[in-house]
Amino acid sequence: MNKVLSIAWKDIRVRFSNRNEILFFLVLPLVFTFILRWVSFGAGQSEPGLPLLIVDDDGSQRSAELVAILDESNSVRPEVLASGEAEQRFEDEDAPALLIIPAGFEQALMSGQPGELELRKAPNNLDALALEQSVHAAASTAGRALGVANASVAEAERLRPFDSESERQAYFEASLAQAQELVGTAPLRVEVTQPVVVEQESSAYDPTAQASAGQLITWVFIPLLGTSELFAFERARGTLRRLLTTPTRSATFLLGAITGQLGLSIVQMTILVAFAAVAMHLIWSHSLLALAVVLLAFALAAVAFGTMLGTFVKTESQASGLSIMLGMAMALLGGCWYPIELFPEAARTAVQVLPTTWAMQGLTDLSMRGLGLVDILPEAGVLLGFAAVFFVIGVRRFKYE
Repeated sequence: MNKVLSIAWKDIRVRFSNRNEILFFLVLPLVFTFILRWVSFGAGQSEPGLPLLIVDDDGSQRSAELVAILDESNSVRPEVLASGEAEQRFEDEDAPALLIIPAGFEQALMSGQPGELELRKAPNNLDALALEQSVHAAASTAGRALGVANASVAEAERLRPFDSESERQAYFEASLAQAQELVGTAPLRVEVTQPVVVEQESSAYDPTAQASAGQLITWVFIPLLGTSELFAFERARGTLRRLLTTPTRSATFLLGAITGQLGLSIVQMTILVAFAAVAMHLIWSHSLLALAVVLLAFALAAVAFGTMLGTFVKTESQASGLSIMLGMAMALLGGCWYPIELFPEAARTAVQVLPTTWAMQGLTDLSMRGLGLVDILPEAGVLLGFAAVFFVIGVRRFKYE
């Protein structure tokens, strides 16, 4: 036992001989947890619709009607501002588009001419393109009643000229009012319906739980894969060859190496769990035993993977590069960075072969769905199965040179 602990302590000292290791151990997990919690997943519900800045230089009934039509849309959130303020906010990129309704807009429409609008869009912005389509649709709707009224006046004038301009104007206003009423009550050509989905409160999506669990798995997984770098380090310096001259068996050496890395991962996970609970008020689970079982099973699977990887790599740099690359890729595909429900069905099925997928499912079952120990036993069992397979391969392939 003393040999195992000595090897474990030696490996811990080797790992933290590089001060940059503290970045992976503590700094990056906390930084990325905050970034994904407050930026990617959002701290709260945003206002509906895309923001559209509007400058109404016409100030007419027709321009107000256009703004009202845009305001009724679920996809647009118009904001009428003075010209200078709107220009400044558009330059500051507060909104993807700026609509200017020029003076003479109503006069052009009343005379039967198309009303000109100026729409400024942020370059290479998909939201701006969506707003452009919404403005086109609103302008078409606003001009539809006027077009009908002008056509009605023209037809009436063709059949019998008006006696005076006042009579013509009265006929136009009556036609416009009737056209607006008919347009407003026109039946919908397409009606969109959605099935009623009943969500349980306990299974509601929690961005804090998603970010905290995902970053814990990511930044614990990568260093544990780095166990392979320790084996490459020992082989390169001939430490393993010198063990042949001592009574230390390979099983003792492997157990010491695994114990050291596993112990560090438990300390790291404890810190991250406590931080999320205290600073972000996350309730990880109502059962500390269930949480401990998932985390321990995940740590065993990860350190076993690192042990197996160490029997394949040749150099420290190769081990380091593979650890980071595989850790990031498997965390991303396992749903640690984005909810796995956003992935296509085929992808969700394929990633079941990754230990990160099962670890993330176990943690979200506890933190988001309020499940207990019995419910997460399947995930823990799969993780322990991964650990057994990886350990067997690693032990069988282990060589001193």
